[in-house]
Amino acid sequence: MKKSFVTGICFAVLTTAALYQSLHADAISAQEAKTKYVNVSATSSLNMRKSASANAAIIGKLMKGNKVIVYSESKGWAKLKYSNKLGYVSTKYLIASKPSTAKAAAVPKPTTKYVTVSSGGSLNLRKSATAASSVITTLKNGLAVTVYSEASGWAKIKANGKDGYASLKYLTVKKPVVAAPKPSAQKTVTKYTVLSSGSNLKVYKSASATSAIVTTLKNGLAVTVYSETKGWSKIKANGKDGFVSSKNLSDKKPVSNVPQSAAPTFTTKYVTGGNLNLRTGASAKTAVVTVLKDGSPVDVYAETNGWAKVKAGGKDGYVSVKYLTEKKPAAPAPKPVPTPAPTPKSVRAPASKPEPAPVPVPAPVLVPKPEPEPAAVPAPKPIPAPEPVSVVKFVTTDTLNMRSGPATSYSVVLQLAHDTAVNVLSEEKGWAKVNANGKTGYVSSSYLTVKGDPVPSSDYEALYGRSLDEMVAMQMKVNPQTDLYKNYIHQSAVTVSGTTATVSGDNWNVRNGAGTGFWSLGTVNNGTKLKVLGSVKSSEGIWYQVAYKTWANASPDDVKYYLDSSNFKNDPVKSYQFIKLSQSASLNTDEVNQRILTGKGILQGKASAFISAGETYHINEIYLISHALLETGNGTSKLAKGIQYNGRTVYNMYGIGAVDSEPINKGAAKAYAEGWFTPEAAIIGGAKFISQDYIQAEQDTLYKMRWNPLAAANSGKASHQYASDIGWAAKQTTQMHNLYSLLSSYKIIMEVPVYAPKQ
Repeated sequence: MKKSFVTGICFAVLTTAALYQSLHADAISAQEAKTKYVNVSATSSLNMRKSASANAAIIGKLMKGNKVIVYSESKGWAKLKYSNKLGYVSTKYLIASKPSTAKAAAVPKPTTKYVTVSSGGSLNLRKSATAASSVITTLKNGLAVTVYSEASGWAKIKANGKDGYASLKYLTVKKPVVAAPKPSAQKTVTKYTVLSSGSNLKVYKSASATSAIVTTLKNGLAVTVYSETKGWSKIKANGKDGFVSSKNLSDKKPVSNVPQSAAPTFTTKYVTGGNLNLRTGASAKTAVVTVLKDGSPVDVYAETNGWAKVKAGGKDGYVSVKYLTEKKPAAPAPKPVPTPAPTPKSVRAPASKPEPAPVPVPAPVLVPKPEPEPAAVPAPKPIPAPEPVSVVKFVTTDTLNMRSGPATSYSVVLQLAHDTAVNVLSEEKGWAKVNANGKTGYVSSSYLTVKGDPVPSSDYEALYGRSLDEMVAMQMKVNPQTDLYKNYIHQSAVTVSGTTATVSGDNWNVRNGAGTGFWSLGTVNNGTKLKVLGSVKSSEGIWYQVAYKTWANASPDDVKYYLDSSNFKNDPVKSYQFIKLSQSASLNTDEVNQRILTGKGILQGKASAFISAGETYHINEIYLISHALLETGNGTSKLAKGIQYNGRTVYNMYGIGAVDSEPINKGAAKAYAEGWFTPEAAIIGGAKFISQDYIQAEQDTLYKMRWNPLAAANSGKASHQYASDIGWAAKQTTQMHNLYSLLSSYKIIMEVPVYAPKQ
C-alpha cells in the first residue's frame, strides 16, 4: 500500500500567482510565447528543472533540436513548455532556429587503457591537450580509463566520471601490476575512561567540543588510543572512531568506590501482551519516557499500587505491573528481508532469468499497551492517504468576480472581498476553479496567491551519527518506492504496431528515462505487450514511453533528495514535515471554530475538545483536526454523526477500529468498548490511538514517521516506517500549511535532522 498523506484532505502545492495588474479585472495578460530550439551536442542533453535554479529538481531532459515554447526569460533562465510540461532551462542552450541535425562523422570506438606511473606517483588529468592547462584531478597507478581519441601525444579520456586529457606515454593497454600498499605500523596504546559517578564521556567527530557527537562512553571502558595532541586523543571504542578529552583517560583501569552492598537489588521481568509505555511517574497521566517492545526485559526495583519502578534500555521509569511477566516469551522467527533489484547499465538485462520483483517490506506497527486498562488494544487503522484535491489561496484584489465558467463571458456568481480564503480545485489557462463562501465557480488565477508565510525557524536540530550516504544505503535495502517516474524502453527491444509495443526477446530493461544511464525499473520478457504513450529520440536511438509501472523502486539519487533535510528546511510549505507533532500548537478556541470548523458538520464548534485531546495525549491539535476532517468527510460520516450500538449512541471521529470489511459495525463496536458516547469523548479518547503508534514512539514529525532516522542510526537498518513512498512526508505538508494559514494565533516547533559529514 502506497501512502501519500497522513493528515486531512491532501492539497496540491501551487506556486504563488503573479501580482495583479489592475483592480476589478478578470483575465491574465499573457506574455507573447516564443518558439525556440534546444542547442546542445548530439551526445548530451539539457536538464529541465522545476524552478530557475541549478539546485532545483530535474523534471525532464531535452535533446538537441527539441522544439520548446518559451514564455519568459530572466537572469539566464527561460520558463518554457515541452511535451505539456512546464519547467526552466538555461537560456544559453536555446536558439531561435532549429540546429542542424546532419549526421556526424563516425566516432571512433572507445578503448580501455590503464594508468602506468611510478609507485606513489599519479597522472594529471588536464582540461585540454597541453601541459599548461589546468589540472582537473589526479589518477592513481593502475586505474582503468576510457580513451576516446589520441593525437599529438595526448589522449582524450574519461576517468572517475570526469572527462579530460592525459599524456599518452603514461597509458598502457596492459593493466600494470600494482603492489598492495604496506599497512602503516601505527603504534597504539590501551587506556581507560575516568569519569565522575553517573556521567558519560562524549566521543566527538573531530578534536573539538563543537563537532558532532559520535557516541558516549561509560566510566572504566577500555579504549584504543592512536594519538594525542593539544589535549585531545584520537581513539576507537565500541567499534567507533573519534576524539575525546585526554584528561578523561588513564593508563590504569579505575576502581569503583561503590561497595557491592550499595548496589540496588532488582529482578528481571519481561513486557507481555504488546508494547508498553515507560512513564515518568506511577500514573497513566504522567509523560511517556519511551515505548518498550513486547518481550523486552526490564529490571524491576520496586512494586507498589499496581506500578513497578524499572530500568529498561538505559532509562528509568514506571510501568503497569499487570503487563510484566517473570517468564521470558519466545521470540518470533524473523521475517526475511528481500534484497533490492539490481540496476544493470546495459539496455538488455543479464542473460539469466531475473528474479521476481521484490515486494516492499511492510513497516512493523508499534502498539503501545494502554494503561491502566487490563486488555491489550489492537493496532489502529492506518491513516488513509487520498490524492491531493485542493490548496488554500487568498484574494489579492479589492473585489474579485467568481464566474459560472472559465471566461469573462460567463455570469458572475458572487464577488469575493480582499484576502478571502478560497479552496483551489484546479487551474487551467489562467482560470482557477474554486470553492468559497459555500459556492463553486471560476476566478482569474492572477488575483490569487499563497500566503507568503516565512519559514518557521527550527527550534531543534536532531544530530545523527550517520552520514546521508549511509542512510541512503540502509533505505535501498527495503525497496523505497516512487510514483515520479515515466517508463521507457529502447526501440531494439520491441516491435511497435499503432499504440502497442510487443517485446522481442527476454530481460529487456524498462528505465525511468530515455537512455541507458537512467535507473532500471524492472525487466520485461518476450511477448509482453505494452501501451505506447509517446517516443523520444536520443543519441542511442528511439526510446518509447510505455505504460508499465505507476510505482517503482526509487533510485539512490532520488532517495537521497528526499532524505536530505536541506532540500526542504527553507521551503515555506514543505518545511512543515519537520513540525514536532508531540508539541501543542497553542491554538485559540474561538479562532479554530470560526475559521476551520465552521460548516464541518458534527465537528462544528468542537475546537475545545481537540485542544483538550492535544493537551491530554501530547499531540499537535492541527494534526488531530486534519485527521478527523479526513476520516469523517468534514464531519458528515455516519460514525461521526452518531450510530446506535447495543442501545447506545456512539461516535467515532478518527475511524479507529473501522476495518475495511465492516467499517461501520467495527467502528461502532470500538466506540462502544471505549465509551465514546458523546462527540467530545470520541475526539479526546480517540486521540490516544492516533498518538501512540508513532508520535509517542519518538517519531513525532512527518519526516521521522517516513524515515525513522533514530532507529536507522542506532541499528544500521531501516525499520518501522509509515510509508514506502519516498515523497510521502513532503506530500503531507500542504494540508498542514493550509490549516495553519487560516489562523493568526498558533505556535510551531520544528526539529530538523542533521547527518554526519561524508567520510
